[in-house]
Amino acid sequence: MSLDTLISRAEQLLIRLENLLSQAQPQPDWSALAWRWRKKNGQGFLQAVTHPQHLGLEDYLGIDDQKKVVVQNTRQFVQGLSANNVLLTGARGTGKSSLVKALLTEFSAQGLRLVEVDKQDLADLHDITELLRARPEKFIVFCDDLSFDANEPGYKALKVALDGSVAGVADNMLIYATSNRRNLMPEFMKDNLDADDIRPGETVDEKVALSERFGVWLSFYSFDQDEYLAIVVSWLKHFGIRRMTPKIRHAALQWSLTRGARSGRVAWQFARDWAGKQQLK
Repeated sequence: MSLDTLISRAEQLLIRLENLLSQAQPQPDWSALAWRWRKKNGQGFLQAVTHPQHLGLEDYLGIDDQKKVVVQNTRQFVQGLSANNVLLTGARGTGKSSLVKALLTEFSAQGLRLVEVDKQDLADLHDITELLRARPEKFIVFCDDLSFDANEPGYKALKVALDGSVAGVADNMLIYATSNRRNLMPEFMKDNLDADDIRPGETVDEKVALSERFGVWLSFYSFDQDEYLAIVVSWLKHFGIRRMTPKIRHAALQWSLTRGARSGRVAWQFARDWAGKQQLK
């Protein structure tokens, strides 16, 4: 095969690859209430969520103080008033993510929309912002279970988005994030002991600084036994079981012991299991 033939075939292959990569991604379905940011052929696009969760704020118990703050901040936002980005941190299963999703049920009629972005796609925050900026709706960009390792690209993108870049922050967009740990970047003993770092305290401060860039910072804690049982009662009613009997109470406590936690998630899982067993009988 001649050199010219090889070059011609290589050029044809490059053209085909170029065309494949440059294919336009689908336009967002702006009639939806929620989207996920997805990647295809290296390009990001908004994929509509066809069946978003429809549980209301009243369905979540034991987090009244946190709920009050988040609802107030979101109400300010949808009414066009100043509001803050929000970070919700703390114990697993205590309602952090569910609280954010319930805001959509509460405020969608007032123009609130939700865009879920995975941690690995936070590097696209600038593109997402530019896509949403011209829209009339109010968008919460939601990042669930957020944490970073050193040098992850999403870290700097989120930091810029929280602080605002030279392009300016979109007035119709806030970032709500959840994390199981208070500091989004890991801290190591060597950060305090590294002899090569002239100012090790500044290294530690930098790792804490990302969390502090959220204007609202709320902590969630594991529930005590009474709070846990109250949530069990609420979810049992949701599944059509109106009365907590001593037998159910004992089973609910045993369930929490096997899970090693008392949380809203564990209470919900128990109620589903118990209701399903009763229906099977």
